[in-house]
Amino acid sequence: MTAPTNERAPGADATLELLWERIRRQGDMPGFTRAINAILASMRGEDEREFSMTQTVLSDPVLTQKVLRLANSGMYSAFGQRINTVSKAVLVLGTEAIGHLALGLKLIEELSKSTPDSAHAHVEMEKAVLAGMVAQQVAARAATRDPEEAVVCSLLHSLGRMMVTFYMPERWSKMQAQAGAGFEGAAAQDVLGLSLEALGRATAEHWGLPRNLVAGMRTLEPGEREEGFGHDDWLAALGTMSTRCANSLWNNDEAGALEVAELAAAFAPMLGVAPEQVMAAIDKAKIEAAADLTIAPLAKPQEKRAEIEVVARKREAGNRILMSGVADMRDVGVTVNPGQMMSMALETIYQGLSFTRAFAFLRNRREGKYLARMGFGAGAKSLMPNLSMDDAYEADVFHAALTSDRVIFIENARDPKFAAKLPGWWRGTLSEARCFVVIPMCMNGQPVGFIYGDWDDSFPSINLSQTEFSLLNDLRALVVGTLERRTQSEMAATKP
Repeated sequence: MTAPTNERAPGADATLELLWERIRRQGDMPGFTRAINAILASMRGEDEREFSMTQTVLSDPVLTQKVLRLANSGMYSAFGQRINTVSKAVLVLGTEAIGHLALGLKLIEELSKSTPDSAHAHVEMEKAVLAGMVAQQVAARAATRDPEEAVVCSLLHSLGRMMVTFYMPERWSKMQAQAGAGFEGAAAQDVLGLSLEALGRATAEHWGLPRNLVAGMRTLEPGEREEGFGHDDWLAALGTMSTRCANSLWNNDEAGALEVAELAAAFAPMLGVAPEQVMAAIDKAKIEAAADLTIAPLAKPQEKRAEIEVVARKREAGNRILMSGVADMRDVGVTVNPGQMMSMALETIYQGLSFTRAFAFLRNRREGKYLARMGFGAGAKSLMPNLSMDDAYEADVFHAALTSDRVIFIENARDPKFAAKLPGWWRGTLSEARCFVVIPMCMNGQPVGFIYGDWDDSFPSINLSQTEFSLLNDLRALVVGTLERRTQSEMAATKP
């Protein structure tokens, strides 16, 4: 187990002084440094650590969502029921795990904000994020209690490269000219007076990061575990492998794939994870990276941008259809019956939201069921006889929408954790859907039906905008208004 030298040449101190000065001049990464102090104080505090960490997390809405998502992930599912509060998440995960999660998130967030108009800086940041993804997946297979610590160490492994590309781009260009693109580290000693690893560790110490994280920033060569191999060494080995994997995965080519396989086999003994498990972890990280990264060739950015533009144009056109449909429904007003109004509503949202399928369900009190009365989309007619739901309350997403009288959007209906919320009739007929919307129809607090619409894999990932939610609420109010008028006229007709 060997590590490269981190000796400093005479110019090292001058390089570091210049770096600190440029960081101060460009804002001292204020959000990150303040966040570090709050997070570390919460991790180290002797009194009421859990409460302090809860306060720190709740001060950041993005971090709050990340913590709750982690607490409800499969890794911690053994802890039982769904976790809805940060306070409980802190108790389940512990302050260390959440602290490391927070540090990783803040590092990515602040470096993203601080990035100048430099392609080199953006590349280094995304490579660091990719390394973190690899580390998280490998750490999960190693049964590490706190894989988020491994993520932070892997992010920090590239800290020296990120700091130079962000704050000293002229030095980076000089290193590239001297050693060649991809081999900048070989010229670091000459140009900077110290290695990129040493510069990264100096930055981490300057920020006051915990000793174990700084110790994990070392570069280790693969091999068998030597005597005295400890947790810090394991973090360093994982960070080294993850960073090298990120470089090899970046271009998504055959040469890189061979390098990744060699890395997995070489580092497996040190990591205590079988080579095939390391490869499975890397493959999963690669899938995540393809979805989340923006400029890596692995993520196919041109295809992704083209797809986003197509969806944006489609959504813009769809919103115009929704607005026109709602306007038409207002225009016809009292001249149509509830069935006609429901038909207009269903057609409007089917076209406006580009649903794969859409159905209108009405409540039949005699049968005690909600029955599909009309539908649009491929195969809709053949599905309708099987679309029936008991009106007696059950703990599923459809009854939840009807009880709350709120439009509900399900982003990932295939999430295993969500399976218990999906009723048998849906799983037996509509399970091809990736995401769906339930629009309840209630009169005087009593459900009378609902509109359902879904998207399968042919439509890209979607999130409804506030405008779309508002239009859906306008649409259902018009349908409910027609139902109420019919009920009132029927009651009036029966009076003596």
